[in-house]
Amino acid sequence: MSTTLDRSQDIVAAIDEPAPTTNSTPPKTTLNIQEIQKLLPHRYPFALVDKIIDFVPGEKAIGLKNVTLNEPFFQGHFPGHPLMPGVMIIEAMAQVGGIVLTQLPEYNGGLFVFRGIDGVKFRQQVVPGDQLIMTVELQAFKRRRFAKMHARAEVDGQLVASGDLSFALVEV
Repeated sequence: MSTTLDRSQDIVAAIDEPAPTTNSTPPKTTLNIQEIQKLLPHRYPFALVDKIIDFVPGEKAIGLKNVTLNEPFFQGHFPGHPLMPGVMIIEAMAQVGGIVLTQLPEYNGGLFVFRGIDGVKFRQQVVPGDQLIMTVELQAFKRRRFAKMHARAEVDGQLVASGDLSFALVEV
């Protein structure tokens, strides 16, 4: 005599049961322009980050800048051969770094400003139509006031600039 176990009722019951839920919300990994403007004080014509496409709180952020001919610096840099100035690339990387710094648990307000720029090298030109992708990683945060970050900027997967950026927190 053989016995057969009918498990169909168990399977239906398992399907009907709701999946267990957790109360923890995964951290946000992208930021749109409105969310960036809540974190950074920069506004036109000096807002140089259009979107944060990846973010690890307290560690790093990857930002995007769509470079267009409408940028005000192209009027004089250079007529007939527009190039994004290196200082603007550095500033764009710093703004991505600011996103990381303002999200540190120790941050209690204020403004992060440049303290130093070390070993920055420019390898390629950035021109209208390029999409600048900037990756900025926190290296150190000391005494709740000083930060050092490594930054790199790429266009189409090619490195265009990289170096270390230092910041100091000032009261505003």
